Amino acid sequence: MESLRRKVESAGELGSVVRTMKAMAASNITQFDMAVSSLSDYYRTIVLGLLACFSREKIEIPAQQSKRKEKQIGAIVFGSDIGLVGAFNDRLAEFITESLHTISGKKEIWVVGERIQLRLKDAGFPATKLFTVPNSVSAITPLVERILIESEQSNEKGEADDFYIFHNRPEKTGGYKQVRQRLFPLDEKWKQDMSLLKWPTHKLPQVIGNPTSALSALIREYLFVSLYRACAESLASENEGRLEAMQRAEKNIEELLGVLNHEFNRLRQDSIDEELFDVIAGFEALQEKRASKK
Repeated sequence: MESLRRKVESAGELGSVVRTMKAMAASNITQFDMAVSSLSDYYRTIVLGLLACFSREKIEIPAQQSKRKEKQIGAIVFGSDIGLVGAFNDRLAEFITESLHTISGKKEIWVVGERIQLRLKDAGFPATKLFTVPNSVSAITPLVERILIESEQSNEKGEADDFYIFHNRPEKTGGYKQVRQRLFPLDEKWKQDMSLLKWPTHKLPQVIGNPTSALSALIREYLFVSLYRACAESLASENEGRLEAMQRAEKNIEELLGVLNHEFNRLRQDSIDEELFDVIAGFEALQEKRASKK
């Protein structure tokens, strides 16, 4: 009974920890979802600006010719640094592995999150750069600026022909899915994809000033927002996975507490019954002794 009592107390304390982590995950989901939501509107504004530039001005994007025999592929992966997130990293690692196998060329992997780095290393894609996962919305900007600067430097030096972003994106119905986006190069194909979008009205806006300068500014914002949104969506998905894991853990703890309490109550009742039987047996023995003396 004493052993069961300790197990019940330990399970209760663990349940308190799980409920606390569950509340923290729900709170984090709210702030990251708000960041993603507000950023989506800004991202749409940037894309519409690019659309206006391409529609109004005849801007040609020079094609980038690589002199290497083997194509260089860069990948930026947003994962997690800590556990208790369910299959968050496992699903993403499987998706990345399958995607990279379909892309020909030498791969260079940049990873945000130590956990996903280990998964990719086991899959045969060791990371060349490791970044720490931001723990708040305000910490996303410094990380994104650092990645953006290093990726632009790598692109200017010709160290990578194509750059891709891999991350988890929250679903409206709950949960998350794995997505891939090409960050570089901003070539003619990228321009054609932008041109497929439609301006919401019948009249296009006029670009004020130098169209090339306006386009450069919009492209910088496009790259920044693409990385920022990927990071924010990854963090929201991570907390979604943590919330689901905590809900499962809470359910398991409640079931375990039910079993332990049932076993504890059974043993306690058996102990009470045994004591009652001892009392009754003693009373009957005493009655028999008195009757024999008479």
